[in-house]
Parts: sequence; structure tokens; C-alpha cells
Amino acid sequence: MGFSTFLIKHLYWLLLFTFLILHLTEIGTVAQFDPSQYPDIQRQERDALYALKARFNNSFLNDNWTGPQCNTDYSSSWHGIQCFNGRVTEISLESMRLSVTLMDIDAFVFLTELTVLSLKNNSISGNMMNFSSNNKMKQLDLSGNRLYGSIPKSLLSLKLLESLLLQDNYLTGPIPEFNQSSLRVFNVSNNDLDGSIPKTHTLQSFGPDSYSSNPQLCGPPTLNTCKNIFATIDVADDQNKESSPAEHPRKSSIPNSAKISVVFIAVGFVVAIFLFFLHFKKARKLKKKGRKVEEREEEEEQQPQQHHATLIDDGLEGEEKPVRSIEEEKGKAVDIEEEKRRLIFIEEEAKSFTLNDLLKASAEDLGKGNFGDCYKAVMDGKEAVVVKRIRDLKPLSSKEFTRQLHIIAHQKHPNLLPLLAYYNSKDEKLLVYKYAEKGNLFNRIHGNRGRDRIPFRWSSRISVALGIARALEYLHLNTISQSIVPHGNLRSTNVLLDLNEKVLVSDYGLSSIIAQPIAAQRLVSYKSPEYKTTKRVSKKSDVWSYGSLLLELLTARISVCSAPPGTDGMELCSWVKKAVREEWTAEIFDIEIAAQRSASSGMLELLQIAIRCCDKSPENRPEMTEVVREVESIKALVESEDEEDLSMDRSLTDESL
Repeated sequence: MGFSTFLIKHLYWLLLFTFLILHLTEIGTVAQFDPSQYPDIQRQERDALYALKARFNNSFLNDNWTGPQCNTDYSSSWHGIQCFNGRVTEISLESMRLSVTLMDIDAFVFLTELTVLSLKNNSISGNMMNFSSNNKMKQLDLSGNRLYGSIPKSLLSLKLLESLLLQDNYLTGPIPEFNQSSLRVFNVSNNDLDGSIPKTHTLQSFGPDSYSSNPQLCGPPTLNTCKNIFATIDVADDQNKESSPAEHPRKSSIPNSAKISVVFIAVGFVVAIFLFFLHFKKARKLKKKGRKVEEREEEEEQQPQQHHATLIDDGLEGEEKPVRSIEEEKGKAVDIEEEKRRLIFIEEEAKSFTLNDLLKASAEDLGKGNFGDCYKAVMDGKEAVVVKRIRDLKPLSSKEFTRQLHIIAHQKHPNLLPLLAYYNSKDEKLLVYKYAEKGNLFNRIHGNRGRDRIPFRWSSRISVALGIARALEYLHLNTISQSIVPHGNLRSTNVLLDLNEKVLVSDYGLSSIIAQPIAAQRLVSYKSPEYKTTKRVSKKSDVWSYGSLLLELLTARISVCSAPPGTDGMELCSWVKKAVREEWTAEIFDIEIAAQRSASSGMLELLQIAIRCCDKSPENRPEMTEVVREVESIKALVESEDEEDLSMDRSLTDESL
């Protein structure tokens, strides 16, 4: 037993030793850097960048990309270029209006030290490039372009790849079988991809929002069922067939027979240890089980035999309940199980569908939230609803979970999204809400900034600001416990607009059922200045979140504290305060409302409210009742003025903006 214990304790080191043996077989594959070739490599990289420069034909790059691409101190004076040890490691040319067709471009072949490439938000078209020579690539962002064709399988050879963003293009075909353990960020949404999503661990770890707006994609994590169950196998076979030696240019100098021998020895050694460990574990389990059987037999011999149909109430001192038959108890258990398998409606008059109706409904993925995936469920002859599958909960009992949900549902206000029903089982917890037809505030502010955009006028924005303020005021005045944060997660994605553009604030109260470590990572209130120093949140944290949301509403810029996954944000509060100090306030406001000159006084007043709400000291922030009163006065002023601003230049919403 001592030797087996020794093996188990040192299993980690044995596995590490095996890994080193396997790794040594590949030492001969590593190409050594020849210092004498260094100038030639730099010249190749410069020529490659010049080729890109000629293809882009951008006036700014034509003036800026001159001279050596990497300085003697290893930095670069070229815009968007980063160097290390004299080699180009990063190219970042984002939102530069680059309009070019990349056809068979091979410039990136010579940039072998490239780790970051970002060309997002341009107008680059054509097939994607071949990246088989860029083995050190970690971040690749080609989103927001016009790329078409299939996703190249050369990306599968990038073993260090951490982020791959290809959303908002015109890519077609299946998704390759990405399975790099390093891949943490992945998005191919809003393309024309098709087929089944490969069932690799990496691809299955991302949420439905990474694949949304690809109608022909099917299989998990999406809700689209694949008609052909062999689709994944077919895709995998095609990828194996198309994998070419060109994608793996380095060959080992060690003979194949030696490699195979070493691998078989190492694998056999590991398998032997594993089998021995299983045998030892099974023997311990059998021994423990035998001991329990002996103890149970001894107890049965000491105690008189009782009638199986008699039930004793443990809460009553020896007092017996009426005797029930086993059949009666089975019937009672079935009733309880049936109770668990149905939707619990908050208001009985709202009961217009069943759990079966939901399961049969056509579902549309609405995205992945902080605490669960959301789906729009459309049932025949009934109003659409939103179903949220929540996760990362506290270890609550069924009774505690139900109690907390009823506390949340008890909050009723015209500007709060009502909870219609919930489903609670051991493996699944669903919340059912009313569906808001106009989507969320984040998309209303930032989405579709092109020619077809419906302008988000100042009068509409001040109405939104007031609706949110009233909802928060109600929550702050009606919370049951002073220790509970009434909302805790106020952000533009959680503010919805119904068919009449009435504000409906959602996700309130979830901090009471979410596990604390998860809440600290994802809830907006926990990103407030006071939590960073005192690790406490309060109603004033909600006020800070409201101030940040007002700044987003006024500037059309995204705060880093409330940015959705995959979206870059900025330190919005600090940036606005700096702008006010340096007296370039006019540049703060979203150009869509800045053009409404008669609204400037109201915008400045709302900006002052936002800055007070964002004060670092919670004591200096106003109460929501005070905020509501001030926003109402601004709203009244807007309504008294002519809402059609004659000075508004209608061309500002054009793409020329």
C-alpha cells in the first residue's frame, strides 16, 4: 500500500516527466534565428508593409509610413505599428475608412513575429488572408468589414490565438474546428455562415451571442436544431481532407520510428499508472462499502423491526401521524413532482400559457447576459415573452429562491419590467418577462449609425432619463431591507423600450440571488469607486450607475464599467470631468443632439446632474428623489419649447457624419 500511495502522491511529477519526453522529440523542429539574416528580415518586413501601404492607398498612411518601420530603440514612428527587438509585432489600423479589396495578398507571410492584427471597422473586402506563417498571432480582429468567402483553416494552426473577432462581415461556409485552449474571445456573429457548430470544447464554451445572426448555423450553443445529424462529422472530414502540408511547414528532423517508440513508451507508462490508480480507488471504495453494510446489520439486530407503512413526525416528540400506505406516499410524491414541473405565475390573471407552450414555442436568441442567456419565445396566438435562463446562483434552497423571487416580483412600477412567471427545478431556473418590442437602450444609442438610422432626439433622451430615474426612485423607497441594493446592475443594456418607447428597467434585484464572487465581477454597482476601497455597495452605488448611464446617453460613448462583453469602453466619468475642467464641453455631446441648439441648456443641466451622481464620494451624490425632481424640470422645459428644431441639420444623420 505504501508504494501505491507514493505513486499517487507523485502522479503529477510523473505526468510532467512524460510531457517533457514528448516535448524533447520536437526540439529538432525549432528553427534557430540566424543573426546574420536580421537586416534581411527587417527589409522583408518593410517591403511587406510598403505593399500594404500601396494596397490601402490611404493619404494619412502615405504620409506617415516612411523611413524605417522600427526605430533603434525598438519602438515605431509609423501609425498603428508596434515593434519589439526590431521586429513588427502589432498592426492596429482601426476605423480608418480603409476601402480595399485584399485578393491573394501575401504581405503577412513575412511578418512572422506578428502577435496582434486589428483592421476592424473599415471597408476591407475580399477573402481572408492566409495566416499559417503567423504562428505567434494572439489577437486577430477583422470585424466590421466586408470580407466574404470561408474562414481559412490556416487559423487552426495558430496555437497561441487568444482572441478571434470576425463579426459583421459576409463570411460563408462552416466554422472550422477551433480547439485552441488559449482561445478566450470568439465572435463570428452577423455573417452568412452555415452548417453545424463543431462540438469542440473551445467552440462550445462560448455563448449563443458569439454565433447570432447566422440563420444557417445550427446546433448548440444556438437554439437552431440541425436537420442533418451527420453535419458535424461531414465538416470534420472535409477539414481533415483539406488540411495541407503548407499549413505545417516545419518538419521534424528526428526519424518517425524513434518518435513513435518514445511516444508509445511514454503513453504506456502513463496508462499503467492510471490503471493502477483506478484499481486502488475501487478497492478502497469496496472496503468502505463493506464496512457500512456490517454497521447497518448490527443496527438492525439491536433495534426492533418497525412497520414500513408507519410515518413518525420528527418534529413531534414521539407523536405518530396517521398511518399512510406506500401507495398514498407515492401519489403524494408524484403531486410534488408535478408541482415542480410547471410555471409559477406571479399574478394568476397573467396565466395565459404553460411550460409546454414555452417548450414548443419558436425561440430567438436575444444574447448572453451577465447571469444567463435570453430568448424571445413566440407562441401561437399569444404575446411574445422573454425567457431568461439564470445561472451562477447562491446556494439557495428552493424555498429561499422562491421567497427572493417574490420580493423582486412585488416591486411594481410603470417603468419596471414586470416578472410574469418563473420555473424552479434542481437543474433549471427560468424567469419569464414581458417582451419589449423596441429593444434595449444600448442599441438605440449606438446601433445603426448609418443613413437609415432613426434619429434619437433630445426630447426622447430626456424622457428616457426621467423614466429610469423614476424606476430607481421607486426601488430606493420600497426596498424591504436597507442592506439590499435595489437594482445593482443598472446599464444601458438593461433599459428596454416597449412599442410606445416607454422605459422598462430590467434585471433589478438579482444581486439577492447571485453568488457574491460573481456579483462582484459582473454587477455595475460593484465597480463603483466605494467598492474598490471599502468593498461595500449601497443605494448610492445605484446613483453612481445612473450618472454613468446619463453620460452614455449624452455622449454616445460607452463606459468601461457597463460595456457589454466584446465591446470596448472608456473611463467615461473621468473623461467628461476633464473636458469640463478644460472647457471643451461642446465636444462632449453626441453630435446627433448637439446640433439641436435650442436644447443646449437642457443638455448642460443634465450633464451637471450626471457629474454630481458620479462623484467619487457617495455622501456627495444626490438622492434619487432629488434627481427625479430636477430631471422633471428639464423635461417640462423641453415640452414647452418647439420640438421641431429648425436649426437641426438633417444631413447630420447621413453616412457623411
